[in-house]
Amino acid sequence: MKRAILTGATGVVGTALIKELLENGIELLVLCRKDSQKNERIPDHPLIIKKYCDLSELSELQNDNGKEYDVFYHFAWAATDRLGRNNMEAQADNIKYALDAVNAAKRFGCNVFIGAGSQAEYGRADGLLGPETPCFPENGYGMAKLCAGQMTREYAHQMGMKHIWTRILSVYGPNDRENTMIMSLINKLQKNESPVLTGGEQIWDYLYSGDAARALRMLGEKGIDGKTYVIGSGQARPLREYMEKVRDVVSPGTSLEFGAIPYSEKQVMYLCADISGLKKDVGWKPAVGFSKGIQEILKSNSK
Repeated sequence: MKRAILTGATGVVGTALIKELLENGIELLVLCRKDSQKNERIPDHPLIIKKYCDLSELSELQNDNGKEYDVFYHFAWAATDRLGRNNMEAQADNIKYALDAVNAAKRFGCNVFIGAGSQAEYGRADGLLGPETPCFPENGYGMAKLCAGQMTREYAHQMGMKHIWTRILSVYGPNDRENTMIMSLINKLQKNESPVLTGGEQIWDYLYSGDAARALRMLGEKGIDGKTYVIGSGQARPLREYMEKVRDVVSPGTSLEFGAIPYSEKQVMYLCADISGLKKDVGWKPAVGFSKGIQEILKSNSK
């Protein structure tokens, strides 16, 4: 891989992937919304071309820089907040945008299309989450991601491109959304507050964003056409243990109010990735421990 295209570049996974690709000398065309305040997260770098393109404009995007690209990473997705996830019209639009991204990838000469799916495609499942695990999504977001994965695979193959779909579990790291469990917990602990939490009995799989980015780069280089890869650490532990580790790094000794908040109606109680495909096909395994990842977030926030 010499050149890649990326949508959704300013989130926790996108920014980590930019860093990973630049460190490996890969040229990047970054597609971003013109009015996004997060565009400052995209570094000024000789290997980066930044082009303003909203999701609704992907269908009209043309290759006007004379370069051909190898891999198209499509991470951008609209209506991802709590209300938007069950906005069925908005989620249906996301499916169309994903198909538009496949078409754009073809116009830019890409031979690989990689889409970012979600744990939401599974709904509530027991056991390791792998490519063959039955999917029963319980909201419009998960339904649309599942459909986008299937439809972009068929469309990419019609276009003569390889297709790889990823289902990304709980990734954490710099530039994560403030309302995630980890980021909200860090923010409260830094304010010397005692966070109110659920019982923390959920069994969860967390992966540092830098590790996720490395997996995505390796998939762009060596991933197998037509396969779905679940991206996670492959190890799960009670959410309470993660919360305690965050506390121990950020504000040792602060009390955590476990059980003060009830579980949501459709609370997912078990998440753990089957990463055997990643290990076998591209030789990937996670390298950053959870506490180290929290330290990296604190370093990033202090800049």
